[in-house]
Amino acid sequence: MLVAAAIPLASAIAGCKSGIAVAPDPQRLRLVAEARWPHRPEFRGTTAGGLSGIDYDPKRGEYLLLSDDRSDLAPARLYSAQWSAASGAEPPRLGDVALLKQADGTPWPSRRRARPGTPVPDPEALRIRPDTDTILWTSEGDVPRSFGPALYESRRDGTLIREIPLPALFQPDSTGRWGTRDNLGLEGLALTPDARHAWLAMENALVQDGPIPTVAAAGGPCRFTQIDLATGTATRQIAYVPDAIPLRPLIPGMPADNGVSEVLMIDAHRMLVLERAYATGVGNSLRLYEIDTRAATDTLALEALSPDNHTAAPKKLVADFAALGLSRLDNSEGLCWGPDLPNGSRLLVAVSDDNFNPLQITQFAAFEFTG
Repeated sequence: MLVAAAIPLASAIAGCKSGIAVAPDPQRLRLVAEARWPHRPEFRGTTAGGLSGIDYDPKRGEYLLLSDDRSDLAPARLYSAQWSAASGAEPPRLGDVALLKQADGTPWPSRRRARPGTPVPDPEALRIRPDTDTILWTSEGDVPRSFGPALYESRRDGTLIREIPLPALFQPDSTGRWGTRDNLGLEGLALTPDARHAWLAMENALVQDGPIPTVAAAGGPCRFTQIDLATGTATRQIAYVPDAIPLRPLIPGMPADNGVSEVLMIDAHRMLVLERAYATGVGNSLRLYEIDTRAATDTLALEALSPDNHTAAPKKLVADFAALGLSRLDNSEGLCWGPDLPNGSRLLVAVSDDNFNPLQITQFAAFEFTG
């Protein structure tokens, strides 16, 4: 999702309006390291940045980074990089780049060069399948060109293996009264520990399910969909309600938003959900929540969600990033588990998407996670 340049947020966020307690457990997340890339580094003929997805490969000891460039600066692509939390402010070192390919083996075109009927991915999240050594990645779609969100599986060299079909309810219609909203589609992707299922997370509600968040009210329910990777079919779906926008823009009426930017499994059923908000002239808010996927009803068979036909997942706040000691909050869109820390705790790594904007940053942050 495109977010305008942010002024650093210096204060903690006020209480949300979704009826849940917002006081986090200060022991669950502790800042270990923070680093930045320079603006628009060039690497092997590509412009690096726009990092919307991250995952760690323990076999190779490297991170994979997904750029959300819609093939404008270079074809859709992912990078590999080395980074140790022990190195502190030393930024990750790029190792390789792989161009993501279409079914015919060619790189994806930009929108201005795409033929009619050819989708142009807006890459947003990726996960490594350890059992197949392949990459799952999502696209938000291109609603103005009538393309809905998509889930792809590719080899590490970018070769496309398959597109996994999604439920028809995600497909936008020509009237704008149904399906995914533009730039508010599949933003998050999580893999269960057994690697049998993927969870796909919408940034905001489908048009038929409710409104986007405002400063005054929480948004409509976002659909999180479970995919059986062996069969490529959706097997379950739950609803998650994002908070009201926790920041007021400096000038009333200027842009402000809030939505889900990433999801990550803690174990087979518990999931971390990152909500990322922005308000013009004020900056960003980042809140990390935990849900239990078993605590929500299955919404897969429901064409439209209403308060009386489902139970959304209850959520509890893990951390407000404004209280974690980061030098700045920006447009964080990627989360993954890194290598375990020497004390046995889990390492949680976050990366921000600078939108290739000189007023934003590519920030890597590593945290010790408890629980």
